[in-house]
Amino acid sequence: MSNSDLRLRLRHVIFDHNDRPAKTFDVLLLALIAFSVLLVMLESVETYRERYETQLLLLEWIMTGLFTLEYAARLWTSERPARYARSFFGVIDLLAILPVYISLLIPGAQSLLVIRSLRLLRVFRVFKMARWLSEANYLVRALRSSSRKIVVFLVTVVLLNIIVGSTMYFIEGGPGTDFDSMFRGVYWSIVTMSTVGFGDIAPQTGIGQVLAAILMITGYSIIAVPTGIVSAEVVGARQREASCPGCGSAVHSNTARFCDACGTPLPGMQSAAATPTTG
Repeated sequence: MSNSDLRLRLRHVIFDHNDRPAKTFDVLLLALIAFSVLLVMLESVETYRERYETQLLLLEWIMTGLFTLEYAARLWTSERPARYARSFFGVIDLLAILPVYISLLIPGAQSLLVIRSLRLLRVFRVFKMARWLSEANYLVRALRSSSRKIVVFLVTVVLLNIIVGSTMYFIEGGPGTDFDSMFRGVYWSIVTMSTVGFGDIAPQTGIGQVLAAILMITGYSIIAVPTGIVSAEVVGARQREASCPGCGSAVHSNTARFCDACGTPLPGMQSAAATPTTG
């Protein structure tokens, strides 16, 4: 096999996801990535690190060697190596191997190997799940559309926490108390309003407990606000996409290919209408 044939064959196996050899390579790569991430997590456990330090280090270098060979193979087989190196997955692939080599100069840098977990995003390409990501466009558009409302909401929440926290400091604050500063009062207010409730700070007076109860009830209602804002925008984004380009109507049956009002082909359904059904 010539050098060009070998390069073409490897390119097909590494970058394509259609036939069995390519899928086998991708699945094996995902398994190695998951295993390498598990090694990094095990190394963070002191018991395992002390007992299996040599074994973990050896496996770490083996994984790094395999990923280095894979990265080099991708550069060699790619039609545009520079373009691949600058791509999202190219940068992630490089960052997945650099920490081990950097650790030779800077001890402890190998902890950055957790970046390898980002390589698991390849699962969307391997199992052809990329089309599922199109559903996320609704959420992205909804977040963009509601960004100003959310900012106003967050500013309001921050101001409310400052007021309540300062009030709690006025009620219960003082030397030797949990509320020894307004910052501690604001911290308590945020924890209470978010319904996290760590319990490290708690009001002792009757007035303070009443204020805490009011804040807890308020927190339940406030949590639903951003959810409602984003949900409304998501519904609006879906309706705008389904709106008829002719008359603007968004009222259609679920299986409609043409507008029920004017008969104009609906967005995204022209190709479906042109495709004959088979028996």
